[in-house]
Amino acid sequence: MVKYHKSSIHYSSLPLLLLVIIMSATYLHCEAEVNKSIYGSMPDGTQIELYTLDNAHGLEAKIITYGATLISVRTPDRQGNFDNITLHLDALGDYLKGHPLFGSTVGRFANRIGGAKFTIDGKTYPITPNTGKNHIHGGKYSFHKLVWKASPVADGSINGVDFTHISPDGTEGYPGTLKVTARYELTNDNKLILKYMAETDKPTVLTLTNHVYWNLGGAGSGDVLDHQLALYSDRYLAYDQDKIPTGEFLPVKNTAMDFTSSMTIGSRIDKVSGQNYDHCYVVRHKDGQALSHIATAHDKKSGRTMEVYTTQPGVQFYTAKHLSDRYKAGGKSYAPYHGFCLETQNFPNAPNIPDFPSSVLRPKEKYEHSTIYQFKIQK
Repeated sequence: MVKYHKSSIHYSSLPLLLLVIIMSATYLHCEAEVNKSIYGSMPDGTQIELYTLDNAHGLEAKIITYGATLISVRTPDRQGNFDNITLHLDALGDYLKGHPLFGSTVGRFANRIGGAKFTIDGKTYPITPNTGKNHIHGGKYSFHKLVWKASPVADGSINGVDFTHISPDGTEGYPGTLKVTARYELTNDNKLILKYMAETDKPTVLTLTNHVYWNLGGAGSGDVLDHQLALYSDRYLAYDQDKIPTGEFLPVKNTAMDFTSSMTIGSRIDKVSGQNYDHCYVVRHKDGQALSHIATAHDKKSGRTMEVYTTQPGVQFYTAKHLSDRYKAGGKSYAPYHGFCLETQNFPNAPNIPDFPSSVLRPKEKYEHSTIYQFKIQK
Protein backbone atom coordinates (compact mmCIF):
# COMPACT_ATOMS: atom_id res chain seq x y z
CA MET A 1 0.00 0.00 0.00
CA VAL A 2 1.41 3.41 -0.94
CA LYS A 3 1.65 5.89 1.94
CA TYR A 4 2.58 9.54 1.71
CA HIS A 5 5.30 10.77 4.07
CA LYS A 6 6.52 14.34 4.37
CA SER A 7 9.89 14.80 2.73
CA SER A 8 12.94 16.61 4.13
CA ILE A 9 13.90 17.80 0.62
CA HIS A 10 14.24 21.59 0.20
CA TYR A 11 12.11 22.12 -2.90
CA SER A 12 13.56 25.60 -3.59
CA SER A 13 16.95 24.06 -4.45
CA LEU A 14 15.59 21.75 -7.16
CA PRO A 15 15.40 22.34 -10.92
CA LEU A 16 11.90 23.14 -12.13
CA LEU A 17 11.43 19.89 -14.12
CA LEU A 18 12.48 17.73 -11.18
CA LEU A 19 10.22 19.71 -8.86
CA VAL A 20 7.25 19.09 -11.16
CA ILE A 21 8.00 15.35 -11.20
CA ILE A 22 8.24 15.17 -7.39
CA MET A 23 5.07 17.19 -6.81
CA SER A 24 3.18 15.06 -9.36
CA ALA A 25 4.29 11.88 -7.62
CA THR A 26 3.29 13.34 -4.25
CA TYR A 27 -0.16 14.16 -5.62
CA LEU A 28 -0.60 10.65 -6.94
CA HIS A 29 0.50 9.15 -3.63
CA CYS A 30 -2.07 11.29 -1.82
CA GLU A 31 -4.89 10.15 -4.04
CA ALA A 32 -7.54 7.91 -2.51
CA GLU A 33 -7.10 4.26 -3.38
CA VAL A 34 -8.44 0.74 -2.93
CA ASN A 35 -6.21 -2.22 -2.11
CA LYS A 36 -7.13 -5.91 -2.05
CA SER A 37 -5.46 -8.68 -0.06
CA ILE A 38 -6.33 -12.07 1.44
CA TYR A 39 -7.54 -12.02 5.06
CA GLY A 40 -7.92 -15.77 5.60
CA SER A 41 -9.86 -18.85 4.53
CA MET A 42 -13.17 -20.41 5.52
CA PRO A 43 -13.23 -24.06 6.70
CA ASP A 44 -14.23 -25.10 3.15
CA GLY A 45 -11.25 -23.26 1.69
CA THR A 46 -13.12 -20.21 0.43
CA GLN A 47 -10.78 -17.25 0.59
CA ILE A 48 -11.89 -14.16 2.51
CA GLU A 49 -10.76 -10.95 0.88
CA LEU A 50 -9.76 -7.75 2.66
CA TYR A 51 -10.33 -4.39 0.99
CA THR A 52 -8.51 -1.32 2.28
CA LEU A 53 -9.69 2.18 1.44
CA ASP A 54 -7.30 5.11 1.96
CA ASN A 55 -7.85 8.80 1.46
CA ALA A 56 -5.48 11.71 0.89
CA HIS A 57 -5.28 12.49 4.62
CA GLY A 58 -4.27 9.02 5.74
CA LEU A 59 -7.69 7.88 6.92
CA GLU A 60 -8.21 4.19 6.36
CA ALA A 61 -11.16 1.79 6.34
CA LYS A 62 -10.88 -1.99 6.06
CA ILE A 63 -13.71 -4.35 5.13
CA ILE A 64 -13.72 -8.12 4.68
CA THR A 65 -15.98 -10.23 2.49
CA TYR A 66 -17.06 -12.34 5.47
CA GLY A 67 -20.25 -10.58 6.51
CA ALA A 68 -19.26 -7.48 4.50
CA THR A 69 -17.74 -6.60 7.86
CA LEU A 70 -16.07 -3.29 8.69
CA ILE A 71 -13.04 -4.34 10.74
CA SER A 72 -11.14 -1.07 10.96
CA VAL A 73 -11.51 2.69 10.70
CA ARG A 74 -8.22 4.42 11.47
CA THR A 75 -8.36 8.15 12.18
CA PRO A 76 -5.93 10.60 13.85
CA ASP A 77 -6.25 12.17 17.28
CA ARG A 78 -5.34 15.81 17.94
CA GLN A 79 -1.66 14.82 18.18
CA GLY A 80 -1.77 13.15 14.76
CA ASN A 81 -1.64 9.61 16.15
CA PHE A 82 -3.78 7.13 14.22
CA ASP A 83 -5.84 4.42 15.88
CA ASN A 84 -8.63 2.00 14.98
CA ILE A 85 -11.80 3.49 16.48
CA THR A 86 -14.05 0.47 15.80
CA LEU A 87 -14.26 -2.61 17.98
CA HIS A 88 -12.84 -5.57 16.08
CA LEU A 89 -11.16 -8.96 16.47
CA ASP A 90 -7.66 -10.10 15.56
CA ALA A 91 -8.31 -12.72 12.90
CA LEU A 92 -10.93 -14.45 10.78
CA GLY A 93 -11.01 -17.42 13.14
CA ASP A 94 -12.13 -15.12 15.94
CA TYR A 95 -15.04 -13.86 13.84
CA LEU A 96 -16.03 -17.41 12.90
CA LYS A 97 -16.34 -18.36 16.59
CA GLY A 98 -19.16 -15.83 16.91
CA HIS A 99 -19.21 -12.22 18.01
CA PRO A 100 -21.71 -9.45 18.87
CA LEU A 101 -21.87 -8.15 15.28
CA PHE A 102 -18.67 -6.08 15.38
CA GLY A 103 -18.89 -4.02 12.17
CA SER A 104 -21.31 -6.48 10.58
CA THR A 105 -23.72 -5.84 7.75
CA VAL A 106 -27.07 -6.97 9.16
CA GLY A 107 -30.12 -8.24 7.26
CA ARG A 108 -32.52 -9.10 5.92
CA PHE A 109 -34.18 -7.20 8.75
CA ALA A 110 -32.06 -5.32 11.28
CA ASN A 111 -33.38 -5.38 14.84
CA ARG A 112 -36.52 -7.19 16.03
CA ILE A 113 -39.75 -8.49 14.51
CA GLY A 114 -42.34 -9.44 17.10
CA GLY A 115 -43.70 -12.98 17.07
CA ALA A 116 -41.25 -13.90 14.28
CA LYS A 117 -43.88 -13.29 11.60
CA PHE A 118 -45.36 -10.59 9.39
CA THR A 119 -48.14 -10.25 6.84
CA ILE A 120 -47.97 -8.88 3.29
CA ASP A 121 -51.08 -8.59 1.11
CA GLY A 122 -53.03 -10.87 3.44
CA LYS A 123 -50.43 -13.65 3.54
CA THR A 124 -48.57 -14.36 6.78
CA TYR A 125 -44.91 -15.33 6.65
CA PRO A 126 -43.38 -17.09 9.68
CA ILE A 127 -39.66 -16.37 10.01
CA THR A 128 -36.94 -17.82 12.22
CA PRO A 129 -37.44 -17.15 15.94
CA ASN A 130 -33.92 -16.59 17.26
CA THR A 131 -34.51 -14.45 20.35
CA GLY A 132 -37.17 -16.27 22.32
CA LYS A 133 -40.39 -16.22 20.32
CA ASN A 134 -39.20 -13.24 18.30
CA HIS A 135 -36.83 -12.61 15.38
CA ILE A 136 -33.73 -10.43 15.41
CA HIS A 137 -31.15 -9.26 12.86
CA GLY A 138 -32.18 -11.56 10.01
CA GLY A 139 -32.17 -14.93 11.79
CA LYS A 140 -29.66 -17.63 12.61
CA TYR A 141 -27.75 -17.24 9.33
CA SER A 142 -27.91 -13.50 8.91
CA PHE A 143 -25.91 -11.56 6.34
CA HIS A 144 -23.06 -11.22 8.85
CA LYS A 145 -22.33 -14.97 8.56
CA LEU A 146 -22.21 -15.09 4.77
CA VAL A 147 -19.37 -14.65 2.30
CA TRP A 148 -20.11 -11.72 0.01
CA LYS A 149 -18.68 -11.02 -3.42
CA ALA A 150 -16.73 -7.81 -3.73
CA SER A 151 -15.39 -5.51 -6.42
CA PRO A 152 -13.92 -2.01 -6.38
CA VAL A 153 -16.30 0.63 -7.70
CA ALA A 154 -15.28 1.42 -11.27
CA ASP A 155 -16.35 5.08 -11.24
CA GLY A 156 -13.18 7.16 -11.02
CA SER A 157 -14.89 9.72 -8.79
CA ILE A 158 -15.61 7.11 -6.09
CA ASN A 159 -13.10 5.42 -3.81
CA GLY A 160 -15.13 2.41 -2.74
CA VAL A 161 -16.05 -1.25 -2.85
CA ASP A 162 -19.34 -2.95 -3.63
CA PHE A 163 -20.19 -6.06 -1.63
CA THR A 164 -22.98 -8.07 -3.24
CA HIS A 165 -25.11 -11.04 -2.21
CA ILE A 166 -28.14 -12.88 -3.59
CA SER A 167 -30.43 -14.14 -0.83
CA PRO A 168 -32.63 -16.99 -2.12
CA ASP A 169 -36.41 -16.97 -1.86
CA GLY A 170 -37.46 -18.42 1.51
CA THR A 171 -34.23 -17.66 3.37
CA GLU A 172 -35.10 -17.68 7.10
CA GLY A 173 -38.73 -17.59 5.93
CA TYR A 174 -38.47 -14.29 4.02
CA PRO A 175 -40.20 -14.26 0.62
CA GLY A 176 -38.45 -13.23 -2.57
CA THR A 177 -35.03 -13.63 -4.12
CA LEU A 178 -33.23 -10.55 -2.87
CA LYS A 179 -30.28 -8.97 -4.67
CA VAL A 180 -28.44 -6.72 -2.23
CA THR A 181 -25.41 -4.43 -2.43
CA ALA A 182 -23.54 -2.86 0.46
CA ARG A 183 -21.19 -0.14 -0.77
CA TYR A 184 -18.41 1.39 1.33
CA GLU A 185 -16.87 4.68 0.18
CA LEU A 186 -14.13 6.82 1.73
CA THR A 187 -13.90 10.43 0.59
CA ASN A 188 -11.13 12.99 0.78
CA ASP A 189 -13.24 15.15 3.10
CA ASN A 190 -13.02 12.34 5.67
CA LYS A 191 -16.43 10.78 5.18
CA LEU A 192 -17.09 7.06 5.37
CA ILE A 193 -20.25 6.49 3.35
CA LEU A 194 -22.33 3.32 3.57
CA LYS A 195 -24.89 2.78 0.85
CA TYR A 196 -27.34 -0.10 0.69
CA MET A 197 -29.23 -1.07 -2.46
CA ALA A 198 -31.58 -3.99 -3.04
CA GLU A 199 -34.19 -5.45 -5.40
CA THR A 200 -36.62 -8.35 -5.00
CA ASP A 201 -38.73 -10.53 -7.27
CA LYS A 202 -41.55 -10.93 -4.67
CA PRO A 203 -42.98 -8.56 -2.07
CA THR A 204 -40.82 -8.79 1.07
CA VAL A 205 -39.72 -6.71 4.05
CA LEU A 206 -36.26 -5.22 4.38
CA THR A 207 -34.12 -2.91 6.46
CA LEU A 208 -30.32 -3.09 6.46
CA THR A 209 -27.73 -1.59 8.78
CA ASN A 210 -24.16 -1.86 9.96
CA HIS A 211 -23.71 -2.84 13.61
CA VAL A 212 -20.37 -1.07 14.05
CA TYR A 213 -19.25 -0.32 17.62
CA TRP A 214 -17.43 3.01 17.99
CA ASN A 215 -14.85 4.08 20.55
CA LEU A 216 -13.33 7.42 19.56
CA GLY A 217 -10.50 6.92 22.02
CA GLY A 218 -9.46 3.79 20.15
CA ALA A 219 -10.62 0.19 20.41
CA GLY A 220 -9.63 -1.27 23.77
CA SER A 221 -8.83 2.15 25.29
CA GLY A 222 -11.57 1.91 27.94
CA ASP A 223 -15.25 2.67 28.19
CA VAL A 224 -17.15 5.35 26.27
CA LEU A 225 -19.16 6.72 29.20
CA ASP A 226 -17.24 10.03 29.07
CA HIS A 227 -17.87 10.48 25.34
CA GLN A 228 -20.07 13.48 24.59
CA LEU A 229 -23.12 12.61 22.49
CA ALA A 230 -25.80 14.70 20.83
CA LEU A 231 -28.74 12.79 19.33
CA TYR A 232 -31.01 15.10 17.38
CA SER A 233 -34.25 13.36 18.21
CA ASP A 234 -37.28 14.38 20.25
CA ARG A 235 -38.89 10.95 20.50
CA TYR A 236 -38.03 7.30 20.90
CA LEU A 237 -40.00 4.07 20.57
CA ALA A 238 -41.69 2.43 23.54
CA TYR A 239 -41.22 -1.33 23.74
CA ASP A 240 -42.45 -4.29 25.78
CA GLN A 241 -40.53 -6.68 28.04
CA ASP A 242 -39.06 -8.41 24.96
CA LYS A 243 -37.87 -5.08 23.48
CA ILE A 244 -40.54 -5.25 20.78
CA PRO A 245 -41.88 -1.77 19.91
CA THR A 246 -45.54 -1.31 20.83
CA GLY A 247 -46.24 1.47 18.33
CA GLU A 248 -46.14 4.23 20.94
CA PHE A 249 -43.78 7.20 20.65
CA LEU A 250 -42.35 8.63 23.88
CA PRO A 251 -40.87 12.12 24.37
CA VAL A 252 -37.25 12.39 25.45
CA LYS A 253 -37.72 15.74 27.20
CA ASN A 254 -36.96 15.71 30.92
CA THR A 255 -35.84 12.06 30.81
CA ALA A 256 -32.54 10.17 30.78
CA MET A 257 -33.20 9.56 27.08
CA ASP A 258 -32.67 13.22 26.17
CA PHE A 259 -29.50 13.90 24.15
CA THR A 260 -30.89 16.87 22.21
CA SER A 261 -28.12 18.83 23.93
CA SER A 262 -24.72 17.16 24.10
CA MET A 263 -24.30 15.04 27.23
CA THR A 264 -21.83 12.41 28.31
CA ILE A 265 -23.12 8.94 27.53
CA GLY A 266 -22.75 7.84 31.14
CA SER A 267 -24.22 10.92 32.81
CA ARG A 268 -27.68 9.37 33.37
CA ILE A 269 -27.22 5.76 32.32
CA ASP A 270 -27.97 4.60 35.88
CA LYS A 271 -31.52 5.90 35.36
CA VAL A 272 -32.07 3.75 32.25
CA SER A 273 -33.65 0.31 32.52
CA GLY A 274 -30.85 -2.24 32.86
CA GLN A 275 -28.34 0.63 32.95
CA ASN A 276 -27.96 0.23 29.20
CA TYR A 277 -29.19 2.26 26.26
CA ASP A 278 -30.74 -0.02 23.66
CA HIS A 279 -33.44 2.19 22.17
CA CYS A 280 -34.61 3.32 18.75
CA TYR A 281 -34.70 7.09 18.37
CA VAL A 282 -36.92 8.80 15.79
CA VAL A 283 -34.88 10.80 13.28
CA ARG A 284 -35.85 14.41 12.59
CA HIS A 285 -36.24 14.65 8.82
CA LYS A 286 -36.88 18.10 7.39
CA ASP A 287 -39.41 18.38 4.58
CA GLY A 288 -37.77 17.71 1.23
CA GLN A 289 -34.50 16.65 2.85
CA ALA A 290 -33.68 12.96 2.61
CA LEU A 291 -30.32 13.02 4.40
CA SER A 292 -30.37 14.30 7.98
CA HIS A 293 -27.67 15.04 10.55
CA ILE A 294 -28.72 12.73 13.39
CA ALA A 295 -25.84 12.65 15.86
CA THR A 296 -22.49 14.07 16.91
CA ALA A 297 -20.10 12.17 19.19
CA HIS A 298 -16.92 13.59 20.70
CA ASP A 299 -14.07 12.24 22.82
CA LYS A 300 -12.37 15.03 24.79
CA LYS A 301 -9.21 13.05 25.46
CA SER A 302 -8.35 12.32 21.83
CA GLY A 303 -10.15 15.27 20.23
CA ARG A 304 -11.88 12.95 17.77
CA THR A 305 -15.37 13.92 16.65
CA MET A 306 -17.79 11.91 14.53
CA GLU A 307 -20.90 13.30 12.85
CA VAL A 308 -23.58 10.88 11.60
CA TYR A 309 -26.06 11.46 8.76
CA THR A 310 -28.72 9.10 7.43
CA THR A 311 -31.73 8.73 5.15
CA GLN A 312 -33.38 6.26 7.54
CA PRO A 313 -36.27 7.08 9.93
CA GLY A 314 -34.66 5.53 13.02
CA VAL A 315 -31.35 5.03 14.80
CA GLN A 316 -30.77 2.38 17.47
CA PHE A 317 -28.53 3.76 20.21
CA TYR A 318 -26.78 0.94 22.04
CA THR A 319 -24.14 1.14 24.78
CA ALA A 320 -22.96 -2.50 24.86
CA LYS A 321 -23.21 -3.32 28.56
CA HIS A 322 -22.95 -7.01 27.57
CA LEU A 323 -19.33 -6.81 26.37
CA SER A 324 -16.81 -8.94 28.24
CA ASP A 325 -13.19 -10.08 28.08
CA ARG A 326 -14.33 -12.94 25.89
CA TYR A 327 -13.68 -10.48 23.06
CA LYS A 328 -10.30 -8.87 22.54
CA ALA A 329 -7.95 -7.47 19.91
CA GLY A 330 -4.30 -6.48 19.93
CA GLY A 331 -3.88 -7.93 23.39
CA LYS A 332 -6.58 -5.65 24.80
CA SER A 333 -9.76 -7.14 26.20
CA TYR A 334 -13.13 -5.46 25.87
CA ALA A 335 -15.44 -4.81 28.81
CA PRO A 336 -18.91 -3.33 29.42
CA TYR A 337 -19.51 0.02 27.71
CA HIS A 338 -16.32 -0.20 25.64
CA GLY A 339 -18.22 0.85 22.52
CA PHE A 340 -21.45 2.44 21.38
CA CYS A 341 -23.60 1.79 18.33
CA LEU A 342 -25.72 4.15 16.23
CA GLU A 343 -27.51 1.68 13.96
CA THR A 344 -29.44 3.56 11.27
CA GLN A 345 -32.52 1.62 10.19
CA ASN A 346 -36.27 1.48 9.78
CA PHE A 347 -38.17 1.04 13.03
CA PRO A 348 -38.00 -2.38 14.72
CA ASN A 349 -41.20 -4.40 14.24
CA ALA A 350 -42.20 -2.05 11.40
CA PRO A 351 -43.78 -4.92 9.39
CA ASN A 352 -46.36 -5.40 12.16
CA ILE A 353 -47.21 -1.78 13.04
CA PRO A 354 -49.18 0.05 10.32
CA ASP A 355 -48.33 3.52 11.68
CA PHE A 356 -44.60 2.92 11.28
CA PRO A 357 -42.85 3.70 7.97
CA SER A 358 -43.41 0.82 5.57
CA SER A 359 -40.61 -1.72 5.29
CA VAL A 360 -42.21 -3.54 2.34
CA LEU A 361 -40.13 -3.80 -0.83
CA ARG A 362 -41.93 -4.86 -4.00
CA PRO A 363 -40.73 -6.04 -7.41
CA LYS A 364 -39.52 -3.21 -9.67
CA GLU A 365 -38.91 -1.01 -6.61
CA LYS A 366 -35.40 -0.18 -5.43
CA TYR A 367 -34.34 -0.13 -1.80
CA GLU A 368 -31.79 2.61 -1.16
CA HIS A 369 -30.37 3.75 2.16
CA SER A 370 -27.33 5.90 2.90
CA THR A 371 -25.45 6.60 6.13
CA ILE A 372 -22.47 8.92 6.43
CA TYR A 373 -19.87 9.07 9.19
CA GLN A 374 -17.72 12.21 9.01
CA PHE A 375 -14.57 12.39 11.12
CA LYS A 376 -13.12 15.63 12.50
CA ILE A 377 -10.66 16.82 15.15
CA GLN A 378 -11.23 19.39 17.87
CA LYS A 379 -7.93 20.89 18.94
